[in-house]
Amino acid sequence: MKIVKKIAVALLIIFVAMQFYRPEKNMAEGDYVAAFEAETKPSPAVQQILETTCYDCHSANTVYPWYNNIAPVSYWLYDHIEEGKEHLNFSDWNNYSVKKKDHKLEELVEEVDEGEMPLNEYTWTHKEANLTADQKKLLMDWAKTSRSLYQVADQPE
Repeated sequence: MKIVKKIAVALLIIFVAMQFYRPEKNMAEGDYVAAFEAETKPSPAVQQILETTCYDCHSANTVYPWYNNIAPVSYWLYDHIEEGKEHLNFSDWNNYSVKKKDHKLEELVEEVDEGEMPLNEYTWTHKEANLTADQKKLLMDWAKTSRSLYQVADQPE
């Protein structure tokens, strides 16, 4: 029984220590998606969908839930957000090539159409991010239309 007690104490110490060493938060100042929105011109309805379902994980600013203040959840959210930004970062839109912008919008359509986005882990705690069929269609139609901005033949990467 002594070994179990020692392991429990060690785990408690690690858990408490983790509370003091948190990952950096994804919080930007200013209008962090202005370039993306200016270029793709989402309607107010699409903009609302992007704000409630996409920007937390795919931009330079996240609205954190209260439970982000508890480790190890804070570490899990940090990794989740960093991975989301690796796949698509609306705040980095100006740094994407024309070909990459087209591809990112194509992936957005595929992910939403296949029900892969928004992630279930996100919609469990963000009920407003559960997209209706009409919202999915609206978002995908906008993305398909926006792709026409970037479909230029033989555009270099």
